[in-house]
Amino acid sequence: MSTDTARPDSPAAVVDAFVAAIERLDLDAALALLADDVEYDNVPIGKVHGHDGVRTTLGPFLGMCTATEWRVLHQVASDDVVMNERIDRFHMAHGWVELRVAGLFVVRDSRISLWRDYFDMTELTAAMTPPS
Repeated sequence: MSTDTARPDSPAAVVDAFVAAIERLDLDAALALLADDVEYDNVPIGKVHGHDGVRTTLGPFLGMCTATEWRVLHQVASDDVVMNERIDRFHMAHGWVELRVAGLFVVRDSRISLWRDYFDMTELTAAMTPPS
């Protein structure tokens, strides 16, 4: 296994650039790193396809954030597959929301063709609920 990020078009470098775009809340830059026919599978929620599907799903959520931080704890790459373990942090009106995530990315022609995130929906719902 390799985590070669020396080449700017390596699968790991593409995923790193995608994470950086999300952290900047730059959805357009993130979409530019996705294949036109990307499959985004937010496992507990469901799948969407293409840039419009990702924008419709991710746009409103990122729109609620004033800052985003994805802490990549571990990342491995093998051929065109990149997997990472992350803590995704979103700053919202009531404070930081943190979510443990395992992500799988398949990179084809220097663009992400499959993005699948696994997380606990109960954990997300609890984190999104403002304190009373």
